[in-house]
Amino acid sequence: MAAVNNPSLLILTSLSSGPKHGHALLLDIESFADVRLGPGTLYGAITRLEEQGLIEPLDPEDRRRPYRITAAGTMTLAASLEGLRRIVRTGTTRLAAAT
Repeated sequence: MAAVNNPSLLILTSLSSGPKHGHALLLDIESFADVRLGPGTLYGAITRLEEQGLIEPLDPEDRRRPYRITAAGTMTLAASLEGLRRIVRTGTTRLAAAT
């Protein structure tokens, strides 16, 4: 079972280490999250993130368009990760008490 299966969160996490184009995002996400996003899922999430101002496109390189995380995207990622930390702490505490 994958730990996280939220495409937007995975994309923001990937872009937090620097700009990437779609294929590089897919490879990075698979390497750190063990999640394979389909192209439709990836580009649908990219469109939503861009519309929300959380990522922005850069000038194309060859035929590839890289994206980078914005300041708002960084703040959103930080808040999301803090929420996940609370869930992990609660789950870990409850699991320890149950065993």
